[in-house]
Amino acid sequence: MKFDAFRVWLSKQGHQTSSIETRVSSLRRVEQSFGDMDEALDAEGRERLLAQFAYNSDDERHNAPNPSPIPIDGNLREGLASLRQAISLYDDFRNGDRAKPNSLNHSAWLTKVTRAEILAVMDDIDREGDKEFLQRTGFSKPQQWTTRPDTDGEENQPRLYPCKATVAAAITKLKGGPTLNASQYFGGYGEAESRQKLTELGFEVVNSSGREFTRDAIEAAMQAFDESQKTGAYSEIFEAFGTPSSYWTCSTLDRQHGRFPTKPIVGFITNRTKLNGGWNPGSAAALLHNAGYLIVDASNSLCDVPDHRHLARGADRIRSVAKNYFIEPARDRGQIEITIRAREIAETLGLSDDFPNICQALGGKKFKTMIDAVDIRATEPNPSSTTTFTYQLSLQSDEPHARRPFASGGTDPMTPTNLILHGPPGTGKTYQTASEALRLCGEDVPDNRDEIMAAYNRLRAENRIEFVTFHQSTSYEDFVEGRQPTTEGSDEGSRTGFRLETVPGIFRRISRRAAGATALLSGERAITLEGRQAFKMSIGRAGDPADEHLFTTAIEEGCMLIGWENIDFGDDKFSDPYEILEACRERGTREGEPNLQSGQVNQVHIFRNQVQVGDIIVVSKGNSRFRAIGEVTGEYEYAPADGVRYSHRRAVNWLWVDEDGLPVSEINDKTFSMSSIYKLSADRLKVSALERFMNSGEEHEDDRGASLPFVLIIDEINRANISKVFGELITLIEPDKRLGMPNALTVRLPYSGEEFGVPANLHILGTMNTADRSIALLDTALRRRFEFREMLPQPQIRAMRDAGDRCGLDLPEILTVLNERIEYLYDREHQIGHAYFVNCTTREEVDAVMRYKVVPLLAEYFFEDWSKVAAVLGDDTSDEGPLRGGFMNRDVLRAPPGMTDGDDMLRFRWSLREGAFAYDGLIAG
Repeated sequence: MKFDAFRVWLSKQGHQTSSIETRVSSLRRVEQSFGDMDEALDAEGRERLLAQFAYNSDDERHNAPNPSPIPIDGNLREGLASLRQAISLYDDFRNGDRAKPNSLNHSAWLTKVTRAEILAVMDDIDREGDKEFLQRTGFSKPQQWTTRPDTDGEENQPRLYPCKATVAAAITKLKGGPTLNASQYFGGYGEAESRQKLTELGFEVVNSSGREFTRDAIEAAMQAFDESQKTGAYSEIFEAFGTPSSYWTCSTLDRQHGRFPTKPIVGFITNRTKLNGGWNPGSAAALLHNAGYLIVDASNSLCDVPDHRHLARGADRIRSVAKNYFIEPARDRGQIEITIRAREIAETLGLSDDFPNICQALGGKKFKTMIDAVDIRATEPNPSSTTTFTYQLSLQSDEPHARRPFASGGTDPMTPTNLILHGPPGTGKTYQTASEALRLCGEDVPDNRDEIMAAYNRLRAENRIEFVTFHQSTSYEDFVEGRQPTTEGSDEGSRTGFRLETVPGIFRRISRRAAGATALLSGERAITLEGRQAFKMSIGRAGDPADEHLFTTAIEEGCMLIGWENIDFGDDKFSDPYEILEACRERGTREGEPNLQSGQVNQVHIFRNQVQVGDIIVVSKGNSRFRAIGEVTGEYEYAPADGVRYSHRRAVNWLWVDEDGLPVSEINDKTFSMSSIYKLSADRLKVSALERFMNSGEEHEDDRGASLPFVLIIDEINRANISKVFGELITLIEPDKRLGMPNALTVRLPYSGEEFGVPANLHILGTMNTADRSIALLDTALRRRFEFREMLPQPQIRAMRDAGDRCGLDLPEILTVLNERIEYLYDREHQIGHAYFVNCTTREEVDAVMRYKVVPLLAEYFFEDWSKVAAVLGDDTSDEGPLRGGFMNRDVLRAPPGMTDGDDMLRFRWSLREGAFAYDGLIAG
């Protein structure tokens, strides 16, 4: 075999180095059984040699044995397919004229295809049959079909042809056109290109289930059929089909008549009166089957579905039936959460013992996307007949029922509070937020301030209280969500340049945290961190599409993966890191001399030996987010696979998964570092928050209590542009518009495109300094949605009396007189708060407060009109001469030379008194 030349050829075809070496490795394995590759191909021929590795999905479903002499580790079908592809590529290399063109070449060939080539391929399909044609050309499971426009006498039963395979075969009909199978044609894609070409040439394209056969259309046809039985409506269509004899379909709704004849239903949808009722392409039963409907016989028993390639089967069939008969009816009832048991699907579809396929279909990402679910939670054991899947469905605002809320934990939602504490400066608004937040969180409010702050800080550490201060630059992008540049590319290296990433603001973060959060009771299955270690784990490189499948594999297969050397460290001796080091030195492939600190030694040692069964794994997404949390349930395993670097595994029970991820700050005080795996510091972990994530699965439903309240404190709420900052949230924060309330609403956010609603267990607590901006100037919409609690100065509180006793001054009386005069000269919203004085311990400290805080504040209030400042302080008089007051001195300014004494006005210079202030005049006045 010409390995070096083959490598060069693959490189020219666009293969990556890792892929090239995988192909070469596969061919070496083939040569171990078949001898030299060139000689084997010359002796056997390409097709005969490939036939010895043939293994399709039906073989896999029936657990057929390995047809080749080459042992396969891991998935047998995928392993054999990899060998087949390597052999095909090498044969293409030997026959250089058949080298696989790239997508640009394919497009060029596609432009040359005419109707003549398409019709010629359709003739081939008519002669060979669908199954044989698809096998010969290397295609399977067509998703889109095309019709032949020149069919005579078959208007009511058009012949369907596989779209992509037909166009690819048409290229072969061209002079010099290459032969392309499904994986070669546009690199395994090409559906859109094929559809566009057929449309340009005047061919009609339909989906495998028929483009008109949606659930809404089918149920509408059933409703029309019922009406026809009662009133005779639509009789021209329904009566044309006569009495049904073979096939019926079952409604997904609770109807008086649960089943309907297939041909009349399809006839109503397509406006046709002649149809075949069987399983051929375009026939009534086939169309309804592919649309996800059950087909039954006259005795209401499920019909046996023939093994035709155009009929949906396996996971696709499971998903479509589950969607139609379980998910969508739940949405119709206004449910946002639905639980399905694997046994229910098996009974519905008549699958006696296929729970691995059922569980894989129900719990996979494809089904989550298909039903537009926000979250899927599965119970253990999985797979099993008892496995249940709970789906939290997204709200769909175009449907009436979609506005109904989701109440987490099955408990009645609490009444949300929107409260603003408003008043003059120094009245203790921000001080009061700590006590108010404790009350809103359902905590006892101690009398001692230190105890209040201890409880407050505990809840902040648990991420149940957030604090933010508004200012003139605060924006929607800071508060809700926006785009921020980031250079973070992966866990294992950095990249140049940057990209814009949608980043949630503080309001969206705490809303997401509050949604579904419930108090964890002391159930037997409740998971705590007590006695466990927590490790950060990277699975692939975040942001690298080539590694995304690793995370998906880990979640779907219930394991954690790590790369480094492809060496089996399963032997007990590798509990010693020095043995790992020695193996890496002898059999490792990484450059450089390894030592105990090298990644292939240190990281494998942590993965294999330091992580214990029962420990917690936190999977990172870059250095600033995490996307999964799991409990380690198994010891080290070595699971090599062709072309896969991540061969080291341990079984994991995933407790929480979110592919988008959340900020690390939710569970840890520090961002992650670049290492693949390391132990997280217990001192930096937010234990309560992490335990909530650990116990968020369905299996802990019985361990949960009522919804946990969360509080967002917005200090100085009136200093920002409220309409700009809140945006559409100004409606969502209304108590009756919250999730879980009667008139719940959601909106689609502008940057992320996600549906968003505000949970009912999130309380909003704001503070507003009325001296900074009058309450009357606030946005009317904001005022209507908040309660306003006024906080005025309290000169008679005990803290003021105690401070007065310490300082030898009547501080309550001083503050009372000051505020009476301010209110007389200005208004009540610009008074002086008691907080300015309560911490004073000496008269000198009171003087400092007056000199550096109160007097400058009064000067600002009265726009530097010092006569009014003096009036408040009791130092103004009706005299027009110089003045020496208790706080201020006034001197008369002389007029400049040249000004007539009779025409000038008296002007004064005001200054603060040097030394100690005298308060007797202020009080006596």
